[in-house]
Amino acid sequence: QVQLVESGGGLVQAGGSLRLSCAASGIILKINAMGWYRQAPGKQRELVAVTTSGGNTNYADSVKGRFTISRDNVKNTVTLQMNSLKPEDTAVYYCNAKGVLRVGFVWDDEYWGQGTQVTISS
Repeated sequence: QVQLVESGGGLVQAGGSLRLSCAASGIILKINAMGWYRQAPGKQRELVAVTTSGGNTNYADSVKGRFTISRDNVKNTVTLQMNSLKPEDTAVYYCNAKGVLRVGFVWDDEYWGQGTQVTISS
């Protein structure tokens, strides 16, 4: 099995920065896409940013120009650098991995991390 372990959440003032990291553990041959989602209280979970094994990236319009996603395909880690943070960025952020190829050539559809709280004060 695969586990996604997140780190880096916390409380910062508006305009500040945070860096979220996620590491996938297990014997992994390939992960097609890794990304970050977030869920604010009373709202649905939404995509923040995603990157593919080929290096393509996609961002939510609300974070373009402020957040940067990066990935290490060898270490199976993904990082989200968040700058110019706003109170509306407050949410639980979840790491996600889609299309995971494990040892024995077993494909798994999707894994989620446990979530890390990000709180931006005004």
